[in-house]
Amino acid sequence: MSATGTPVAPETPSTATLRTASGGEATRWVVAHCRETPWLTLATVLTTVAGAALQVLPVLLLGRVVDAVVEGESRSVLVTVGVLMGAAALLGAAATAASTYLIGRLGADLLARLREHAVRAVLGMPSARVEQVGRGDVLSRVGDDVAVLSRGIRTAIPTVFSAGVLVFIATVGMFGLDWRLGLAGAGALPAYALALRWYLPRSAPLYRKQRVAQADRAQALISGLNGIDTVRAYRLEESVRETVTRESWRVRDLGIEVFRFFGRFVGRENRAEFIGLVLILVVGYALLEADAASLGEVSAAPLMFHRLFTPLGAIMFTFDEAQKSGASLTRLVGVLAEDTEDRLVGDRSVASARSAPYPVTVEGLTFSYPDTDEPVLRDVSLTIPAGGSLALVGATGAGKSTLAALIAGIGTPQAGSVRIGSHDLASLDEAGSRALVSILTQETHVFSGPLADDLRLAAPEATDAQLVDALRTVGAGAWVDGLPEGLHTLVGEGGERLDVTKVAQIALARLVLSRSPVVVLDESTAEAGSEGAAELERAVLAACSGRTTLFVAHRLTQAMAADSIAVLDAGRVVERGTHDELVALGGRYARLWRAWREGS
Repeated sequence: MSATGTPVAPETPSTATLRTASGGEATRWVVAHCRETPWLTLATVLTTVAGAALQVLPVLLLGRVVDAVVEGESRSVLVTVGVLMGAAALLGAAATAASTYLIGRLGADLLARLREHAVRAVLGMPSARVEQVGRGDVLSRVGDDVAVLSRGIRTAIPTVFSAGVLVFIATVGMFGLDWRLGLAGAGALPAYALALRWYLPRSAPLYRKQRVAQADRAQALISGLNGIDTVRAYRLEESVRETVTRESWRVRDLGIEVFRFFGRFVGRENRAEFIGLVLILVVGYALLEADAASLGEVSAAPLMFHRLFTPLGAIMFTFDEAQKSGASLTRLVGVLAEDTEDRLVGDRSVASARSAPYPVTVEGLTFSYPDTDEPVLRDVSLTIPAGGSLALVGATGAGKSTLAALIAGIGTPQAGSVRIGSHDLASLDEAGSRALVSILTQETHVFSGPLADDLRLAAPEATDAQLVDALRTVGAGAWVDGLPEGLHTLVGEGGERLDVTKVAQIALARLVLSRSPVVVLDESTAEAGSEGAAELERAVLAACSGRTTLFVAHRLTQAMAADSIAVLDAGRVVERGTHDELVALGGRYARLWRAWREGS
């Protein structure tokens, strides 16, 4: 993505996805970031353990009450135990509330760090990598996965963590009553372990599969909406609708499969609870018969085991959400592991030498999208002199946008090369390519905030005077002067409403500020109306003055203004010359020109 606009290569089928981390990697990432906030982590653990212990204490005290009644002790014991039980309940509630708050705070902190790192990783990826995996996968991770994880941090993860601690404390309490009663309760553990052993290895892939299906559905929706004009032109509405419907049904079917699978897990957990309760009752009766344990201990043991039902049930009924959160966590941590190191460092020699115009040389360029049989470009060779301009024309699907993207450094050809001056783009990292080439498409975007900040995306150190000069260069000075607060007026979402012509002028002003020696414009004025397009074409010529320029011409009037024109057909250059030369030739361009003139 360049600072001048939104460089987007043509939509292609996604043949790969971003990396998904293993459970161990995700766990190590969480542990490492918990260590960065040791006091918050320690306070979270201590309050959770204290809350669990205080919830178990009343059950132990109840056993003491039973023994006191059986032995005929004074009523003062009952009062003392009652006071202790009340105090334990109040303190337990306070500790549990504090634990819930601290878990949420710790989780929110981790989520904020993870979201920040994930977005940074995506922004640092090579543009070709983002296009390869598809924007649906990228957006589902930094959007849907963050939302799922955020919901899990608020609900499922605190429940699972605190319930797990409570289960551990209650189990210790049972052994504290009598080790034989503790062993009886522990007899349910093999059944629990078998249930988890059956569930966990099968559920994690299923949840990941569900998240991938949701990403595919998002990709289908995005592709259809982004290409809505093409869809309508070729009457593909039914085909796109069928694709979206098919992906939506796949998401639905996986959701039903997940629910059915979880129901089977709950049944196995209920069997484990039944086994544990029966063992405790049988062992307790035997101990009473042998006078090896008190009635209070035997009475407290099933209550203690029953105390496990609530946290275990909470774990089971939130495990679905926890598993979804775990799947989203592995996908987000996987983004962090994408190889983005040194992608944006750039070449200082390139950056320092970019003030003068550079020639563009394309030699033997052949390019195919993954999993396609036919190449989009075939042995394309052309040159643009330093400071000159070339317009690409041709029918839809001829390969114009693909060639423009490759010249801008987005993607890697299977054969041939693109050279900017003496620099082969294949030998440069993405920052080096951006220093030499700026690309502007019709998919421009205005970010929410002051207009000055939006313009400084291309030149962070630019002064207000330089911003105004850039705006005047592209013909935007008059309407900017009329803004309530000038350069500091809020634009974008929640700010000043801008039409497509003004948005395009802002993108062109960024282009002026970027000062890259080579400019690629891919139908950048296509969205404007006829009056706005004429104004923008003048602005484009002003913005590109003195720079080597490649136009993907949506309007042939723009092609006329270029120094030369190349006509693409089925991925090959079939004609090359000036406007007058090609019209006189009477070939493909001449037919396009006649059709354009008659249509106009």
